[in-house]
Amino acid sequence: MGPCYSGTVTDAWLQALAHSPWALPAMAGLVLGDALLVVIPGEAAVTTFGALAVAEGAPPLIAVIAVAALAALLGDLGCYALGRTVGLDRWRWMRGPRVTAAFGWARDALARRGATLMFTARFIPFARLAVNLAAGASRMPVPRYLLLAAPAATAWALYQALLGAAVAAIVPGGTVVAVAVSIALALALGAAADAVAGRARRRRAPEA
Repeated sequence: MGPCYSGTVTDAWLQALAHSPWALPAMAGLVLGDALLVVIPGEAAVTTFGALAVAEGAPPLIAVIAVAALAALLGDLGCYALGRTVGLDRWRWMRGPRVTAAFGWARDALARRGATLMFTARFIPFARLAVNLAAGASRMPVPRYLLLAAPAATAWALYQALLGAAVAAIVPGGTVVAVAVSIALALALGAAADAVAGRARRRRAPEA
């Protein structure tokens, strides 16, 4: 199979994906899953559909943002409910030294600067999980949690979708290149944010 044929097949597949009625539900499913399992590429999914919205004209960019924001908020609420129900030490993976340290950091930071933390943690995969679980475990009132989580989820969806849209508008090479660059950027930025947050947590640990 030659490279031209392969590229044509990929382009046709992306076009079909963009116009499929299952496109937005599939993206929402990935974003929901990403709330609890950080290995699921929720960021990359939203960025991909932001790129498709510009490169293919579908799905509509505003729909990508709205569905991504709602799915992100529902996923965060699920983590909040889990933390409120089972706490932070029910399962073995929660009792590892690094995870325990992350939960401790999240709980302390929520008490001191809840609004800032909820907003910034939404953009950092593991910090997002730790903060939402800690918010539930610490019994943050639901109205206050929603007041913080909803704008954070909306800002995250805007950022991820517009990142993909900007790549599709700027980078030459058509849909395939736009989607590939968008996915690479989303994954790289998420990994970089997680690394920076982890380094900051380790630096604060001796002080605590």
